Amino acid sequence: MEYAVCGWPADGPTLRLDYREFAYAGKFVMSSTGKAVVRDACEETDGKWDDGIIAAIAFNEDRTDPDTLWFRYITVRADRRGDGLGPRLAIFTAERARDRGYDRLRIAVNNPFAYEALHKAGFGYTGRETGLAELVLERPSDRSRATYQSGLDVYRERDLTEGEEEFLAARNDTGPPSVIAAPD
Repeated sequence: MEYAVCGWPADGPTLRLDYREFAYAGKFVMSSTGKAVVRDACEETDGKWDDGIIAAIAFNEDRTDPDTLWFRYITVRADRRGDGLGPRLAIFTAERARDRGYDRLRIAVNNPFAYEALHKAGFGYTGRETGLAELVLERPSDRSRATYQSGLDVYRERDLTEGEEEFLAARNDTGPPSVIAAPD
């Protein structure tokens, strides 16, 4: 697998992802965000960034804090979800962002599965929510058991699918997952 930054926000990179295979596919056509991808080296490509993508992330600088980068969307191709590609791509991008001088990374997540995945990438719950009922996570941040559980408790108060309820029940009174290793 190949991890790569396609460009930073000022570069205006765009990606055309198949909406049938990727959540938020239309958000990656916007040129106002930077993009990073995971490409499958086994898939045949024409040398374009859009070819062979199995995961992508869009990001932009915070409008009020030039030291903060926001991860806007992370998407993984449907047939590769659950393989840990989202957290690994977040770690890869976070390391590149740090090298560019960003001290802090943030993302707002709207479901417990994304919450867990971003904890695996070293993010922690800030105790804040957006106006869209998304929980704001930050890296670096407090990754204590109490803080982790407080975010899960927010989800527990919502209308959930059976899968989300089972997921949350399995994490009752646990600490956050370990941070996974960065991609090679």
